[in-house]
Formats: sequence, structure tokens, C-alpha cells
Amino acid sequence: MTQNANTQALSNAGVSIWLDDLNRPMVTGDELSKLVETNNVVGVTSNPTIFATALSDGSAYNEQVAELAAAGQGVDEAVFAITTKDVMAACDILRPVYDATNGEDGRVSIEVDPRMARDTEGTVTMAKQLWETIGRENCMIKIPATVEGLPAISAVLAEGISVNVTLIFSLDRYRGVMNAFLTGLEQARENGKDLSKIRSVASFFVSRVDTEFDARLDAVGTHEAKALKSKAGIANARLAYQAFEEVFSTPRWQTLADDGAHVQRPLWASTGVKDPSLPDTLYVTELAAPNTVNTMPPKTLAALADHGTVEGDRISGTYDEAKATMDALEHAGVSYADVVDKLETEGLDKFEKSWEELLGSVRSELEKAGENK
Repeated sequence: MTQNANTQALSNAGVSIWLDDLNRPMVTGDELSKLVETNNVVGVTSNPTIFATALSDGSAYNEQVAELAAAGQGVDEAVFAITTKDVMAACDILRPVYDATNGEDGRVSIEVDPRMARDTEGTVTMAKQLWETIGRENCMIKIPATVEGLPAISAVLAEGISVNVTLIFSLDRYRGVMNAFLTGLEQARENGKDLSKIRSVASFFVSRVDTEFDARLDAVGTHEAKALKSKAGIANARLAYQAFEEVFSTPRWQTLADDGAHVQRPLWASTGVKDPSLPDTLYVTELAAPNTVNTMPPKTLAALADHGTVEGDRISGTYDEAKATMDALEHAGVSYADVVDKLETEGLDKFEKSWEELLGSVRSELEKAGENK
């Protein structure tokens, strides 16, 4: 099949397109395979919200739920079994992409229980359990970039496990994530691991940054403040890319690269536009740059394929302008530190709430299956 011209243009700009969605029908049917063949999709990310929605929609999980109920599985064990099964199937579908890209893409990400986000040891334990259970080297384990998550990231990488670091909002935390990545690779080398087999991405969130900044700019209410709306998310991400370029040109990195290590690519997450007045491909086309990943919800991917205009690298050379934008936001009375702290707290709360919803959905399905025995 022929790839869509717009998604192909984004790939040509050095961006890997990952789909931010995963459900049972997608992997038991041909939906995911077709997106790989026609829309340049080379990876998949998921999260508790996506799994909760998939489970409550239709009957695709009924058979497995009935088996789990008959086996007397508890809710946590059932959730683990259901989510890992979908990820295994997606990994198998994407394995040819993994092989063709020498492990760079063809990746499927699954998250540790978000209730572990403040528990370093618990995160490491669950990451290992997920990795061993799924048993596919093109899997990635998602770990939130909390303060407690940073040492967990290093420890998991040190075991030779590929990691998708998620929920990054601030530049300071992003630098901490890159340091945790380098530390993890150094420990992996000491452990005798093959560095060329370890891959990582750092998921830097975009649209949520604009949503929070814009609400505060509206509250300020001045003409100067309103003129800055919808600029923070892209400026913040562009400065993150500048930090990426700096860190991965250091002697510390070069020694790891010499031993076969691959860079930790920035992944633009939360790229669905939440403000309907904005172009629906804004966080895709304006963040195109080499060595990046953009994980898109289906609606955004469809918009890109339909009418997205990709103009090549839109990040390199924008750093002074991006810094001026962030300085202007601070001058307008909106605190960057306060915004990113709130976004991290809210992000964790949302994931925990989604996880509880997922547990509730599975509990309800198990009970129904038990009644129907």
C-alpha cells in the first residue's frame, strides 16, 4: 500500500509517528496493520485512560474476562493480564517495523501502575514484571518523571529494559530525566548489558501546557497577556529540544555512544489540540524536527493525513524566540514553576483516577462473568 503524502512528509522530516491508542479490536483485526501500511505509524503508546475506555466499549474482552473470572483472578491480576495481552499482540504486529529500523521504532509502550509514581522500588519491581511477562524486546515500559521516578528510570535501564519516560512538563525535570537516562546506561554498561539494545524516549507534554497557561493569561486579562495565548506549549517544547541537542553532544554522552548507545529521543505527547480555535495539527507540524517522536491520538493522526502541511524542521533556529516567549509569559505574571508543578500533580491525579476506573470496570466485568457461570 502507498503511504499518505502528509504522514510521509512528517516521517521525511525525521519524526516517528506513534499512535496514542490501543485496544483489542485494533490488534485482533487489521486496523493497526493498515495504519502502519498507509499512515507511517511506527509505534503505539497507551495509558490507563485508553485501556479503561477500550474495556468498557463493546464485547472484545468478554472471553478473556470470563476465563479470568473462572480462574479466580483478582482485579489487579486481571488488569495486568488484559493490558499485557493487548501490548503483546501490538508488539507482534509492529515487530517487522522494529527489525527494519534496527530497534528504533516498532515500539509499544505500557505504563506501570500510576499508584507507584511516588514509589521508586515499587516502580522498578513492576517495570521488571511487565517486561518479563510481555517478553517482547520491542516493548517499552512507561515510568512517570516524578522525583521518585528518576532513580527508578536509571535502575530499570540498568537492567537492559527500554523505557518511555512520561509526564514531563518542565525543562528542569527534562534535564533530570536525561541525566537519569545517562546514569542508567552507565550502570547498564557496568552490568554487561548491550547498550545498542536499550532504547528510550522522553515524553514531553505540549497541549496541557497551553491549556494551563492560557487560563491564567485570560485571568490576567491584559492585551499583552492575551497576545501570548497558545504560545507556551510550543515554545516550551522547542527549548526542550535545545536541551536535548546540548546533552547529546557532551563528552559524557559520546563515551556511551562509542559503546553502541542510542540517544533518548524527545517524544511530543499531549499533541491533540484542546482549543478548537487552533489548527488541529498545530502540535504536529510546528514540532517537526529530526530525532523526535510524535504520539498522536487517532483524531490528530486523521487530521494530519487529511490536511496537515509539513514544512520540514520547525524547531532548529527557534530557540531565542522561544526563550523570549517564556520570558514574556513570566513578565505577564504567569509563573512557569507554578504551572509545571500543577500540571505534574494533575497529570498524576488523572492517571490514578483512570486506573481506578479501569479497576472498577474490570471488577464489574469479573462479577458479571462470575454470575453467568
